[in-house]
Amino acid sequence: MKSIAHVSAAFLAFAAGPVWAQASSSAELAQQLSNPIADLISAPIQLNYDENIGADDSGSRWTTNIQPVIPFSISDDWNVISRTILPVVSTDGIPSGSGSKEGLGDTVQSFFFSPKALTSTGWTWGVGPVFLLPTSTDDRFGAGEWGVGLTGVALKQQGPWTFGGLANHIVDVDGDTDINATFLQPFLAYNTPNAWTFTVNSESTYDWEAEEWAVPVNFIVSKLTSFGGQPVSLGVGARYWAESATNGPEDWGARFILTFLFPK
Repeated sequence: MKSIAHVSAAFLAFAAGPVWAQASSSAELAQQLSNPIADLISAPIQLNYDENIGADDSGSRWTTNIQPVIPFSISDDWNVISRTILPVVSTDGIPSGSGSKEGLGDTVQSFFFSPKALTSTGWTWGVGPVFLLPTSTDDRFGAGEWGVGLTGVALKQQGPWTFGGLANHIVDVDGDTDINATFLQPFLAYNTPNAWTFTVNSESTYDWEAEEWAVPVNFIVSKLTSFGGQPVSLGVGARYWAESATNGPEDWGARFILTFLFPK
């Protein structure tokens, strides 16, 4: 059986506006960063560090997720949001006793069909297909097989709070069940009037073949700012592995996020 490493980008899409100065105040735009299916082109780069990997806990891993988010308007009432996650991986001591290794992981490509209007209770949602593309350059970085499934997200923004969840399920295309995994990402974010955001989420994967959970919990602080007129969000956080798959990461890790915003 081949393993699948789900990667995700918490809160990677943003609100739209004609230009940065007119789109929104910093606080309002920072709150929109908590919506993964909002209407704005963005280019997040997420760097994760994990350690205590392998049978003897001697391995470590850096994963840089390149995560462009591109929304498309398909009618007066509906958007389609393209969300791509391409991992660039660097490992040391995986497997035990080996040296460093760099390469690409498998790409996760999602498409969310989302209504532009909120529901009567203030929720927004999106559903659509998700694809696993075999872009991995080494079997330690990904399954190296085609996969397909369904994905969905639902969230509500109330005052300074954003809460909701994202999920997907992917199986391999050829039907031999090498890949059969469910990803769950509940999230909660709080935005301050000066454009700081405090986020907690979990990015849990259940492997139905191995019957194992991998459950990292992330605690992230981010700040919306601007460099030379270019709006960016800078984030840093800690991640704790509450549950880990066999030979997976354990204990604490770290996350760093740089997101470029491109308001319409």
